[in-house]
Amino acid sequence: MEKTVRLAAIRIAKQLDLKGIKAFFEMKPAADTSSELFYAFGSDRYQYYFNYGVVVFCGHTDDEIRLAVKTIYAFQKNPTSEWHRDDHEIAVVPGSTIEFDFDQLIVDHVDEKIIRITMFNLAQSIALDYYNEVSENLLTEIRGFSNHLEATGKLSINRTNMMKFIGRALNTQNDIADSIYIFDAPELVWDDEYLDSVHKGLMKHFDLRVRFSEIEYTVKIIENNLSVFREITHQRESNILEYIIIILILVEVFDLLISKIL
Repeated sequence: MEKTVRLAAIRIAKQLDLKGIKAFFEMKPAADTSSELFYAFGSDRYQYYFNYGVVVFCGHTDDEIRLAVKTIYAFQKNPTSEWHRDDHEIAVVPGSTIEFDFDQLIVDHVDEKIIRITMFNLAQSIALDYYNEVSENLLTEIRGFSNHLEATGKLSINRTNMMKFIGRALNTQNDIADSIYIFDAPELVWDDEYLDSVHKGLMKHFDLRVRFSEIEYTVKIIENNLSVFREITHQRESNILEYIIIILILVEVFDLLISKIL
């Protein structure tokens, strides 16, 4: 029997308080780790919560999704003003092999594990979308500083703002490290060859490794630029210190000369 299961992944906050959500819900999660909460409601209806601010819904209407997100508002740390959303489908075609279309996974059967691993990869995909946007914005700012340096020979950012920018870049790196774990196969695929094939196919379909490498490369460029900017800033501060020392020496010399003349 053919059928379609619809998924929707949404990044709603910087982080989710999973302990708070678990305590708030009266039902026991179908899966529970320090970074994930997976709830099964029956009839192919699921909710998957991730500590990096993403929620994936399966079998829910848009109104139900909005209500669910509103319900857990108290457990959202730094809620986003605009949601990042990605939709996907699982199409069940008896007798078919595992196939991937533009926004669709085609399988010969569907169960909770297949739905869960698809939701897992969809969550990773939307997290990568967000961090790609963040890293590109940081790189754009870096280009602005570089262009000004090329045109004027001067760095257009002071030490305080430089340190704030470095802090933002470091926090972005830390968030990516905490959120993206595409190189670790989820535990549920370890003993299931079919599920492992679905997982690897989804990773390839969503280009998770390629996109992660692109973000990693962008962050590396940002690091290299910041390293140069720090050197320029230190050199500028060293020059100022040298000028101050020279001025103080000249003051001492003038004071000595005036004392001798008088």
